[in-house]
Amino acid sequence: MFCSKKKSLEVERIVKANDREHNEKFQYADNCIHTSKYNILTFLPINLFEQFQRVANAYFLFLLILQLIPEISSLTWFTTMVPLVLVISMTAVKDATDDYFRHKSDNQVNNRLSEVLIDSKLQNEKWMNVKVGDIVKLENNQFVAADLLLLSSSEPHGLCYIETAELDGETNLKVRHALSVTSELGADISRLAKFDGTVVCEAPNNKLDKFTGVLSWKDSKHSLNNEKIILRGCILRNTSWCFGMVIFAGPDTKLMQNSGKTKFKRTSIDRLMNTLVLWIFGFLVCMGIILAIGNSIWENQVGDQFRTFLFWNEGEKNSVFSGFLTFWSYIIILNTVVPISLYVSMEVIRLGHSYFINWDRKMYYPEKATPAEARTTTLNEELGQIEYIFSDKTGTLTENIMTFKKCSINGKIYGEADDDMGQKTDMTKKNEPVDFAVNPQADRTCQFSDHRLMESIKLGDSKVYEFLRVLALCHTVMSEENSAGQLIYQVQSPDEGALVTAARNLGFIFKSRTSETITIEELGTLVTYQLLAFLDFNNIRKRMSVIVRNPEGQIKLYSKGADTILFEKLHPSNEDLLTLTTDHLSEFAGEGLRTLAIAYRDLDDKYFKEWHKMLEDANALIDERDERVAGLYEEIERDLMLLGATAVEDKLQEGVIETVTNLSLANIKIWVLTGDKQETAINIGYACNMLTDDMNDVFIISGNTAVEVREELRKAKENLFEQNRSFSNGHVVFEKQQLELDSVVEETVTGDYALIINGHSLAHALESGIKGDLLELACMCKTVVCCRVTPLQKAQVVELVKKYRNAVTLAIGDGANDVSMIKSAHIGVGISGQEGMQAVLASDYSFAQFRYLQRLLLVHGRWSYFRMCKFLCYFFYKNFAFTLVHFWFGFFCGFSAQIALDTSYWTVINHVFIWGSIATYFSILFTMHSNGIFGIFPNQFPFVGNARHSLAQKCIWLVILLTTVASVMPVVAFRFLKVDLCPALSDQIRRRQKAQKKAKPSRSRRPQTRRSSSRRSGYAFAHQEGYGELITSGKNMRAKNPPPTPGLEKTLYNSTSWIENLCKKTTDTVSSFSLDKTVKL
Repeated sequence: MFCSKKKSLEVERIVKANDREHNEKFQYADNCIHTSKYNILTFLPINLFEQFQRVANAYFLFLLILQLIPEISSLTWFTTMVPLVLVISMTAVKDATDDYFRHKSDNQVNNRLSEVLIDSKLQNEKWMNVKVGDIVKLENNQFVAADLLLLSSSEPHGLCYIETAELDGETNLKVRHALSVTSELGADISRLAKFDGTVVCEAPNNKLDKFTGVLSWKDSKHSLNNEKIILRGCILRNTSWCFGMVIFAGPDTKLMQNSGKTKFKRTSIDRLMNTLVLWIFGFLVCMGIILAIGNSIWENQVGDQFRTFLFWNEGEKNSVFSGFLTFWSYIIILNTVVPISLYVSMEVIRLGHSYFINWDRKMYYPEKATPAEARTTTLNEELGQIEYIFSDKTGTLTENIMTFKKCSINGKIYGEADDDMGQKTDMTKKNEPVDFAVNPQADRTCQFSDHRLMESIKLGDSKVYEFLRVLALCHTVMSEENSAGQLIYQVQSPDEGALVTAARNLGFIFKSRTSETITIEELGTLVTYQLLAFLDFNNIRKRMSVIVRNPEGQIKLYSKGADTILFEKLHPSNEDLLTLTTDHLSEFAGEGLRTLAIAYRDLDDKYFKEWHKMLEDANALIDERDERVAGLYEEIERDLMLLGATAVEDKLQEGVIETVTNLSLANIKIWVLTGDKQETAINIGYACNMLTDDMNDVFIISGNTAVEVREELRKAKENLFEQNRSFSNGHVVFEKQQLELDSVVEETVTGDYALIINGHSLAHALESGIKGDLLELACMCKTVVCCRVTPLQKAQVVELVKKYRNAVTLAIGDGANDVSMIKSAHIGVGISGQEGMQAVLASDYSFAQFRYLQRLLLVHGRWSYFRMCKFLCYFFYKNFAFTLVHFWFGFFCGFSAQIALDTSYWTVINHVFIWGSIATYFSILFTMHSNGIFGIFPNQFPFVGNARHSLAQKCIWLVILLTTVASVMPVVAFRFLKVDLCPALSDQIRRRQKAQKKAKPSRSRRPQTRRSSSRRSGYAFAHQEGYGELITSGKNMRAKNPPPTPGLEKTLYNSTSWIENLCKKTTDTVSSFSLDKTVKL
C-alpha cells in the first residue's frame, strides 16, 4: 500500500487552515507512514535483487544456466536448481516475515484515532487520513498525530505540557504556548472552524530544536518559533485538551525525518565469502583453462585414434572447439569447490545460534517475563567482532529514577551511621527503612533508611527544619490532586521531584502555589509563604533561588545549586562548616551520587525593597537587560549561610558497571550518544566508571562555530600528542590519512582520555572539513560522550565510524529517538524499556536489561564467530579435496569431462562418515560396558565395565598424561616460537604497551578540580531555564480558589498531625517536646 505521494523538493511550506482543497495543490504528504521495505508488488523484484547481490547466488544461477545446455553438461540441472530455489525461498520467507511485522506495526500506528475538525464538527479520523491544514484536538496523555501549530489549550494563556521521550529520551515535561491571538479561540468549535490563518514556514527538515515561520491572520502577521510547535511523537501531559493545526504530516514530520531507512545488513563473513567466491571462481577458471588446453592437445594428438570406434566422420570434431566445450563442462563439474550446500549449512548453523540466544535463561528478565530475542538469524557471528558500542543513556544505562539517598545537614551526614567498630556503614544495608506510614501524605515508593534524621526532626533541630524548608520551597514543581484526592507532583526534572518528595516524606509537604504564594505543610501545620522573587536557573548561574516572606514577616532567600558556585557566595563565618561539607560532597560524588549545596540568607526589608526596585527597572530595559538582571542576582545571592548538601542517585540499571568494565577489558569502546544535558551525561559517565578522576584529561568541545570547534579539536590533539609534536599541525595537510587511521598509532596512546561534545558543536564537527579531526581524536579516547544530539546525529556518528574505521559497530537503545542509530549500525539492539517498543521493532536483537549485552557479545557472539570460522575452514578443506580429485582424474580420462565420483556416491560417503562414525563410537562405548558381550566372550571381557576398572590404575593415567603432553607440546612450542620469532601486528602492539607501562614513571594523582566539580554539580544542569519567569507571571496557574491567606498566618488542621502520631509510636521521645506546643518555624 502506497501511503505518501511523491512531490518536488520544497523550499518553503504554505499551509492554510481548514482548506484541504487549497493545500492539495502543493501535493503535501499525507499522515500515513511506512517503515517496511516491501509491499505486495515490490517484494519479489526487490528481494531477489538483494539476494542476488550475494555473489554466491549469482554464481549458482550462472552454473544452473550452464547445466541447461546439453552439449556441455554432464550433471543434471536438478542438482543445482533444487538447492538454489530452496535457499532463496527460505531467505525470502524470513524477509517477508520480518517485513510483515513492520507492516503490522505501521498499521497499528496509522489506524490510531484522532478528533479532527471537519465540516464544522469534530469527527474521529484515523491518523493516516489526517491532512496538512486540518485542526486536530488532543486530550491528556494522548500521542501527537503530526507536527502541529498549537492554537489553544485548557491551560491559562494557551500553555500545554508535553513529554518528548520519543524524540530526545527526556521524560521531564516541557512547556509549549500558543499565540495570544489564537489562544482566545479556546474550545469554541464554531470559531475554530472559521479560523482561516495561513502559515508560511520552513520546508520539512530534521532539526528538532528549531522552527521558523509566520502566521498571517486578520491582516496581521505573527512570528512562530519552536515554542509554538508540538511535534509528532510527543505525549500531551497535565493538560486536559488542546487544539493544533497540522503543519507537517507523515514522512515530513521531524520524527520521521530523523528515522533512518531500513537497510539490508550483511556480516563481515558474508562480505568475505563474496570475495572468496570471486577468487575461487578465478581459481576454477584457471583449472578449467588448463583442462581445456589439455583436451585440445589430447584431441589433436590422440583423439584421432578413437574416431573409428565412435563412428565420427573425418573433421567432424575440431580440437579447439572441443576444448571450448570441455572448459564449460569442467566449470560445471568442478563447481563443488563452492557448493550451495555451504550456504544452506551456514543458515542452519545461524538458526541454531539464534535459538541458543532465545533459550538462554541467563538473559531472561523475570520481573517483566521478557526473554532475549534474536530478531534476525543472519548476524550472529558479527556479535563476536564488535569494536564500537554506541549507547543511549536514559532508559538504557539508567532507569531514569531519581532517589534521595543521603544528605549533609550542618556538618552531619544522614544516610549512613557508625557501627560498633566505629566504621561508617551504609544505612540501607544495615537498618530497616524509615516507616512513613504515620505520614498519610508520604510517597510510599520512596525509602530512606536513617532513623536519626527523623529523631532530629522530632527534637526540633532548627537547621534540619530550615534545610527541609528549602527543599519544599525552592523549586518549579506544580502540584495537583487526582480523582482519589492524592497529591500528585508534576516535575520539570526528575531530580527536583526526588528532592521535593524527600521533603514531603519528612514532614515538609509542598501543597500548592500561585504566582504570589507558596503553600506547604510543615509537620501537620499549613503555612503559606509570600513569593517575592524567583531567581531562575540557567547554565551560567548554575543555581536557583527564591525570596519569600514567612508568616512572621521575615524575608528569606533560599538557594540551591552547584556547590562550586554556591560556595563562592558564602559568608566568611561558614569556613569550618564549608570544609566539612566539602568532604561530605566528595564522599557522595565518590559513590556516584548527584549533589548540590543548600544555603539561605536573611534579608532586611528595606534592602530588599531597594533591590526589588532596581530589578524592576532592569527588567524594563531593552538593551543589556539580561546583563543587568544577572548582576542584581549576583548582588543579592551573597553572604549566604550554608545549611548542607543533598545527594540524589540517578539509578543505574542492575549490572551496568560490571558490564561496562568487562566490555572495556575486551577492548570494546563505548560511546554514549544522548539527547540529555551535558552535565547529566557526565555524571552518569562517572557513575558507570566510563569516566574516572584518574583519567589524564577530559576534553570538552563546546564551540558554537566551525572555526571554534576546529580550534578546540586542534588544542585537544596537541594536548594528547604533547610528546609527539608531529601530529599537532597535520590536521589539514594529512586529512585523508587521518580518516584512514592506522591502528598502531591509536594503540600507542598509553594514557586514558575522554571526549565530551555537545550537539551544536557536533553539527559543525560532522562537516567534511572537520570530521577527520573529530574521528582521530575520538578514536584515541577511551570514552566518548555526545550530549544534546538529535536522532539523526546519532546515526551520522555511527556512519562516520563505519565508513572511515572499517570497524564493526553496535548501537543499543530503548526509545524511538534511537531507531535511526539502531538501523545505521551493523548490529542494532533494542531494550524493551519505558519508552515504548519502537527500538525493539527496529532492532536485530532485543532484551530487557543492558547487562545482558555482555553475555550476548562475549558468550554468544564469541562462540558463534568461533564455530562459523571452524566450520568454514573444514568445509573448504573438504570440498577442495573432493574437487581436486576430478581435476587430477582429468589427466587419466583424456580430459573428457567425465566425473570420477558421481553426486550420489559423494552423498552416500558423507552420510556414511557422519552417521557411521557416530554409530561406531557409541556402539563400541556401549559394548565395552554391556553384559551381553561378557556373556558371549567371557575370556576376552572378564569384567563388566572394564573401562571403569581400568581408570583406577595409575599406569593408565600416566599413559593418558604422556599422550596428552606429547600431542600438545609441539603445538604449544610452535605457537610460542611463532610469537617470538614472527610476531603479528597485534603481538607487537601488546609487547610495546607492556614495555611502556613498565617504563612509565608512577605519576602523582593530579587534583581533578574541574572534573570532580562537574561531577558533583550535575544536578543543577538537569533543569531548564525559563520556568521561574513562567511561575512568577502566573501563566501556568490554573484558575482555582486560592487558599485563605489573611495575614499570611498559619492554619492548624483540626485533625491530629502526623508528627504527633509519630511521637506516640516512639518511646524514646524527649520529655521537653510537648504535643500541644506550637511547632516553631
